[in-house]
Amino acid sequence: MTVHERLAALGTAVPCPLLPRPGTDLSKWAVIACDQFTQDRRYWERVASAAGDDPSAFHCIFPEAFLEDPGKKERMEKIRQTMEKYLREELFRSRRGCVYVERDTPYHSGRKGLLVCLDLERYDWSAGAAPLIRPTEGTVPERLPVRMDVRRGAALDLPHILVLVDDEQDKLLTTLGERARAGEMLYDTPLMSDSGRVRGWLLDKEADWECLAGGLERLAAASLSRYASPAGGSAAFLYAVGDGNHSLAAAKGVWDEYKKQNGGAGPVSPGDSAGPRWVMVELENLYDPALAFEPIHRFVFGAAAEETEKLFAALPGFSLKKLGGTEARPKLLSLVKEKVPQTRFGIIVPENVSGQAALFLAETDPLPLAIDRVQPLLDGFVKDRPDLSIDYIHGEEELFRLAHRSAGAGILLPPFNKQGLFRTVAERGPLPRKSFSMGEACEKRFYLECRRLFG
Repeated sequence: MTVHERLAALGTAVPCPLLPRPGTDLSKWAVIACDQFTQDRRYWERVASAAGDDPSAFHCIFPEAFLEDPGKKERMEKIRQTMEKYLREELFRSRRGCVYVERDTPYHSGRKGLLVCLDLERYDWSAGAAPLIRPTEGTVPERLPVRMDVRRGAALDLPHILVLVDDEQDKLLTTLGERARAGEMLYDTPLMSDSGRVRGWLLDKEADWECLAGGLERLAAASLSRYASPAGGSAAFLYAVGDGNHSLAAAKGVWDEYKKQNGGAGPVSPGDSAGPRWVMVELENLYDPALAFEPIHRFVFGAAAEETEKLFAALPGFSLKKLGGTEARPKLLSLVKEKVPQTRFGIIVPENVSGQAALFLAETDPLPLAIDRVQPLLDGFVKDRPDLSIDYIHGEEELFRLAHRSAGAGILLPPFNKQGLFRTVAERGPLPRKSFSMGEACEKRFYLECRRLFG
């Protein structure tokens, strides 16, 4: 088998990434994933100001903070026009190869990643499925149409999806990184809003791809003996979607539409990664010490303190203790993160119109995964209440900021243990939606590379 046939057997292909030509200001070009800072329009206004009229990925994405604004169709059309303009003006240079990435953030240094293309035929988010590429969280079908609208017919695919491999020995990316750093550096740029720095190197030699194929084959073989699928099958579980579960599901939806319109998937030549069948992602190792997992907190807009307390009283062994006002924040964070037999989480509610908040520590009998019990309660709470809505908040800072300026209840969730993620997903299927975040909001992937999609 050729190296491309070996990779294709693992749902993987070497991409042909597009990067802005030399001379482009990458500190303006690179912007954070569109699903971040959804309740902070000022962040995105600062991004727009920083990008200005210069070439920027900002002009090619639809930040989810603006999805409910009027003029959505017009904005999508402008995005498509900008993509086509950038291609027409030959803004990009293209080189076939995987991109090895190292990312520094305000919290961690040297996080390793690798840009590859994955085959959407090897991914399935439907209940009971056990494909090679699996979601880690439940997919909400109602969240897909607008994301599909953005992708459908777009000339470019800008990836922010982070996909995990379960490499406890940390061999794959470490080995590829050693090879990459001996070769050509593609970029080295600071990231806007004090989000750190990112560097990328090209892996464009067949020996590099052989190394990748061998490492993935090793991990796929190991998964066959380590994990049982929900249906008791023996399918390899090589890739777990870390960030961007709904973006990947939307890409799958667009690909399924395309197949229907064009009479099926058709033959694919090994090594071909063009078109909507493929999606470009960054692979990261679950065990990378620079990859921290954080809980995704909840904010229930419109919820009153009394009814929030009553809601959680249904949890086994529930108790609630008021710690104080804003000054008790360090104490609340410490108690929620403390290793104790019980399960703890925080409840933050506005206390008065001056912007102060009341902080409560909630405690229950031990729960294997706190969000397993919390999310169903929240879903039932808002189901028949048009005055209530839930948002999913990345980072403690954003949750406390929101709690100080919005009417409602913030739910501060306890730490998420990443070690058993693959086994948990293999045995029980996807976790509840928005169970964890890979790092703080500013640590998310920045759009930098892109690829031709329908262009």
